[in-house]
Amino acid sequence: MADNAATGEKERKPFLDRFFGLSENKTNAGREILAGTTTFLAMAYVLAVNPIILGDQGDLGELGMPMQAVFTATAVAAVVGTLVMGLWAKYPIALAPGMGLNAFFAYTVVLTMGIPWEVALTGTLLSGVVFFVLAVTGIREYIVNAIPMQMKLAVGAGVGMFIAFIGMKNAGIVVADDATFVALGDFREPTTLLALFGLLITVVFLVLGWKGGVLYGIAITAIVGMATGVVGLPGGFLALPGGLDQTFGQAVIHLPEAFTSQMIIVVLTMLFVDFFDTSGTLIAVANQADLLDKQGRLPRAGRAMGSDSVATMAGAIIGTSTTTAYVESTAGVAAGGRTGLTAVSTAGWFAIAAFFYPVFEVIAGAGEVTAPALIVVGILMARSMGNIEWEHLEYAVPAFLTVIAMPLTYSISNGIALGLLFYPVVMIAKGRWREVHFVTYILAVLFLGYFAFLH
Repeated sequence: MADNAATGEKERKPFLDRFFGLSENKTNAGREILAGTTTFLAMAYVLAVNPIILGDQGDLGELGMPMQAVFTATAVAAVVGTLVMGLWAKYPIALAPGMGLNAFFAYTVVLTMGIPWEVALTGTLLSGVVFFVLAVTGIREYIVNAIPMQMKLAVGAGVGMFIAFIGMKNAGIVVADDATFVALGDFREPTTLLALFGLLITVVFLVLGWKGGVLYGIAITAIVGMATGVVGLPGGFLALPGGLDQTFGQAVIHLPEAFTSQMIIVVLTMLFVDFFDTSGTLIAVANQADLLDKQGRLPRAGRAMGSDSVATMAGAIIGTSTTTAYVESTAGVAAGGRTGLTAVSTAGWFAIAAFFYPVFEVIAGAGEVTAPALIVVGILMARSMGNIEWEHLEYAVPAFLTVIAMPLTYSISNGIALGLLFYPVVMIAKGRWREVHFVTYILAVLFLGYFAFLH
């Protein structure tokens, strides 16, 4: 009798409760939607920042991607990826084109290596395919364990330093100098002053614990810029999403051009960064939401990683760089999000935002407005340096080389390659060669060839 009553009670639960397991996770639809809104506010800055990074034309001009297409692709990729995560993996985690990976795409692959952005999109697609295979076959755990934790921490911190450097460059805080390579910019320039103002208020918002601090900082900086005439006014507020006719399907069309030694390095780097960035983000968000099992493992890990790889493949076909899980999802978790309904709510907001390109166009076109966001994101990513065991030189040397090489060589892949080249060498010198996974030795040899190829 009790069983029948329990069954009846289960059947009477609303569809959303049954599908997402709201009651089981001690949450409700209203709380989940609020959490999804919070996550969106915390990461919506990507709609302004991603177009300016992927749309960077470089010194030669005409190299970057069309900005409106990138904006629309960013919003659509976020919707697709986040919906897959919410409906399939059922985690309160949002996805969008990743910071760091978009910088690698634009500044290393396109502007430095001279690879057309269409072919770079193909590389992104291939990295997503490989990622998917690794996720569904279980090889992911094997590779994750092969790369030393100290190097994973260094890669995250190095990418943060690189992004912050780009932000300072866009703000005019750092400028080129013939004698010293770089120098302090002119703080009397209106654009630089605006960027410094934006950095100040953004930092204040974050220190106060405002979940959407980065987005609020961008918005206020843009408003002040428009009021003072430093930034132009938008031509409107609403517009139908457009531009995808310029990017959609390019990754597939240019597939034959991607099978070169140069592109192999590109695909491996995209895969490497996305692989560990996603792993770290999933664990961090799930741990905060108390969703890990008693052994500290992530339930439905295959689906979660698979969602990320599907999002990357979809994003590449649509027309943007690698789509990955966002650590800003922790903002939604802090607001009570525990299930995939949080992610679905976030996806809904990205779908609405896709119709506001005229506003984001002005913001994305003003480097001084988005520069503070880049600097702050860099600061947040660089926090992983605190977990590096600096007292052990066998860790400190490769970690430091990884971190410092990314901004100084203007290349994420150079930093990764240099660090993983030195790591096994110093471990051998320390007499700890048995602790180095054989996969790491293979990577060191490959990266040695990489530097020979660059030369």
